[in-house]
Amino acid sequence: MQTKLTLRLESHLITNAKNYAEGSGKSLSQIVSDYFQLLQSNELTKNKTSELPPLTKKLKGILKSKTEIDESSYRKHLEEKYL
Repeated sequence: MQTKLTLRLESHLITNAKNYAEGSGKSLSQIVSDYFQLLQSNELTKNKTSELPPLTKKLKGILKSKTEIDESSYRKHLEEKYL
């Protein structure tokens, strides 16, 4: 069952959100719904390997490397760099 929701936001955020929705071919309601579902799925998968955000998933693999680097090597590199 769908229910109406009223949000109060800065006008520039609303304008940006409407432009984004129009550019993506979705309604603003659908964008908000998708985001809420993403929040819920991230909460459910907390402490597990979570799915990539939609934009990242779209871009994954678009650039090809001259050398093959597997995920475990990259993860190790990041741990050494930041931990």
